[in-house]
Amino acid sequence: MSDDDLILTKTEGTCLTVTINRPQKANSLTPEMLVALSGIFQDAAHSDQLRAVIITGAGERVFCAGADLNTLYAETDGPDLWQEMAQALHAIPVMTLAAINGPCMGGGLTLALGCDIRFCVPQSRFSYPVLKNNVMPGQYDVDRLQGLVGPGRAAAILLGGNTISAQDAFAWGLADYLVENDALEAACLDLCATALEASGVHLKALKAMLGRNER
Repeated sequence: MSDDDLILTKTEGTCLTVTINRPQKANSLTPEMLVALSGIFQDAAHSDQLRAVIITGAGERVFCAGADLNTLYAETDGPDLWQEMAQALHAIPVMTLAAINGPCMGGGLTLALGCDIRFCVPQSRFSYPVLKNNVMPGQYDVDRLQGLVGPGRAAAILLGGNTISAQDAFAWGLADYLVENDALEAACLDLCATALEASGVHLKALKAMLGRNER
């Protein structure tokens, strides 16, 4: 599989679906994939056509396992590719949704937290093993996580290394919707329906207002 096949995009009308397509490696992300995602998100941010962006993982086993551990500790003097990708996602001025179709770990949670709305399925689970892997999360992720689940539960995830079930994620507010696997795509599109038909100017203004309340 070439690098170009590892991130798939599909535009239908005013909706862009971005699929992490590395299921044989738990949809883990390499530096090249991070660069590709950054470019896709930057293009989305400058599109006059799009009204919604949905991010999901290929296959039925996992949403995204975060960084490919073979590249996690690679020495680099270049830019922080994770930060660039996350910033590009945050900058998308239209509706963004994470369709979490399985476990969401590490950098996978960076993708999920960067979206406006998170859907998950019963088999999903959430973890952010930064302490175990001796890496630092982005400050946005920490602030966003605390804002969604509270400081104690955020500490349990980050400092305690807790893995959270889909049911607890939904109860805590980390996931906004809990749906069955075969209903995930339809549920996302149903919630997008109003945005997909809306004025881009109006939609972007409303999203900007919501952004002012983020931690």
